[in-house]
Amino acid sequence: MKKVWQLLLTAMLAVLLLAACGNDKKEETPADSGQATEDASSDQKQAEDTDGTNYPYTINDAAGEDITFESAPEKVISLIPSNTEILFGVDAGDKVIAVTENDDYPEEATKLDTVGDYNVNVEKVISLKPDAVFAHEMMMGSSEEGLNQIREAGIPVIVVPTAETFDETYESIKVIGEIMDKNKEADQIVEDMKAKVEEIKTKAADITEKKRVFAETSDAPEIYAPGKNTFPQQFLEMINAENVVTEDGWVMMSPETIVDENPDVILVMYSYVPDIIESVKKRDGFDTVMAVKEDQVVQVDENITSRTGPRLADGLEAFAKAVYPEVFGE
Repeated sequence: MKKVWQLLLTAMLAVLLLAACGNDKKEETPADSGQATEDASSDQKQAEDTDGTNYPYTINDAAGEDITFESAPEKVISLIPSNTEILFGVDAGDKVIAVTENDDYPEEATKLDTVGDYNVNVEKVISLKPDAVFAHEMMMGSSEEGLNQIREAGIPVIVVPTAETFDETYESIKVIGEIMDKNKEADQIVEDMKAKVEEIKTKAADITEKKRVFAETSDAPEIYAPGKNTFPQQFLEMINAENVVTEDGWVMMSPETIVDENPDVILVMYSYVPDIIESVKKRDGFDTVMAVKEDQVVQVDENITSRTGPRLADGLEAFAKAVYPEVFGE
């Protein structure tokens, strides 16, 4: 089951009203000064309000449901690690009362109550009486009945859409920030991510000899790898590398095909197999593969490279360092 989840395995505003008030050269009497202070405070309050969410706030989620919030939820439950990372990232972690057993980041999330793993304990979710539940589009098939039960109990369920690009990841972060009235925090995360992505792409642009890469998300005998229209493919394009898998989506590859493709680098995107690097090197025929001969079989963190949240740019950096250590190494 863990394999499946690994396969499946998103601009701060400057306000100048006070500066405008400060440029007024009129001589003030004590009464004028008091009025000016009051006016400035009022202007500041209005400016601060523009940084927040205007409630009532309505969104149409990935399930096609219109959900209206009269105010920011005070108690929320997250049903997938990427949503949890976003909630904590936008400084709304103190509003999260429960997560799933799969949530391992940040550390504070591991100390919270849990409501199941891949299978949601619907009864427990309802018993905790949250103001909102953050679900995910990937759950629509297996957990749709349970999500409907939560809705029928009068609890809003926000189904966050599956992000397939960085831009879609940014949008997910901003929408969750808006729901939680954490707009500035969400905008800052997005800006930081964009800056890191651009820095990596700029460095990669100078690479003249592209390396051919094979990235796998599960071990033999069923070795799956990402092809076109996947996040790892986008990572490789951004760092100026070539994916040896040319098919669309997630593809099962035979060891013989991998040997024939002879990649320069093999990326292992999972950790459920002990000593997996040595195991890959010992596969039949892999001793002839360039990645093995050059000791370029590298394991990358499966969480930061698959979760569409605030750490996704770190996942891109992990790919860059693994494929081109001579360019992106410490």
